[in-house]
Amino acid sequence: MPRHLEIAGGAGSARADRIPTGWSIDVDGATDEGNARALLQAALDAVADQGGGLARLWVRSGLPVLTAAAAGVGFREERSLHQLQRPLPVDAVWSLAVRPFVVGQDEDAWLEVNNRAFDWHPEQGGWTREDLEERFAEPWFDPEGFLLHEEEGRLIGFCWTKEHRDVDPALGEIYVIAVDPAAGRKGLGGPLTLAGLDHLHRQGLDLGMLYVDGSNAAAIKLYDRLGFTIHHTDVAWTIEVPAR
Repeated sequence: MPRHLEIAGGAGSARADRIPTGWSIDVDGATDEGNARALLQAALDAVADQGGGLARLWVRSGLPVLTAAAAGVGFREERSLHQLQRPLPVDAVWSLAVRPFVVGQDEDAWLEVNNRAFDWHPEQGGWTREDLEERFAEPWFDPEGFLLHEEEGRLIGFCWTKEHRDVDPALGEIYVIAVDPAAGRKGLGGPLTLAGLDHLHRQGLDLGMLYVDGSNAAAIKLYDRLGFTIHHTDVAWTIEVPAR
C-alpha cells in the first residue's frame, strides 16, 4: 500500500502522506478557491481509493483561499500551530551533556522515548523505524544535529534540529524535542532547546525557529521566556474519508 500519493491539477498540486493516524494532505500552488477545492477533492478521492481514514490538512498562515476550500469540501477546523522565531545566538547560560544520534544504534531507544512523549500527538506519536528511515534519507538529515541527552546510559531527552538553507533568511529549526515522561525529570526542556539553538548557530545560522501547538501553554511559556515570538500561525483541518 503506497505511503505517498501525488495529485496534479491544472494549476497547483496536492500530496497525501500516510501517517500513523491516517493521512496528511498538502496543497501547493492553488490559484483560487475553485482550483483549491478541485485539488482537495482529488486528494480525498485518492485517499478513499486507498482505504480511507482520517485526513488532516495544514493551511499555512491561514491562507484564505485554502481555508475556504477546506470548509467547502467538508473539513472541520481542528487545532492551530504557531511558528516561533528568534535571533541567534541566545544570550543565556546553560549546561547539558548531549551527543549526536548514531544511525544503526539509537533507533529503538529513540522510538520508545518519542512515542511515549507524543502518545497524544496526531502526527509525531506512533512512529516506526520506517518513519525514521524516511527522514534519514532526506537531504537535510544530519545526525550531528540530532542531539541526545542520556543519564546512566539511558536516553532521557533529545533535540532534533533541521537546517533550512533554501529560504532567505536561512533558518535553523528545532524539528522535534522531548523529554521521556517515564524519566520523571523536570526542567530539561529549556537546556535541550538551548543545546539545539547553540548547535544551529555554530553551523552559521542567525535565526532559530520551531513549531508549537497553540494549546500547549507550558511550552509557549517556555519559548516566550527564551525570547521566541510568533511569526505566523498554521491551522489544521480534518475530515473522515470513507473507503470506496
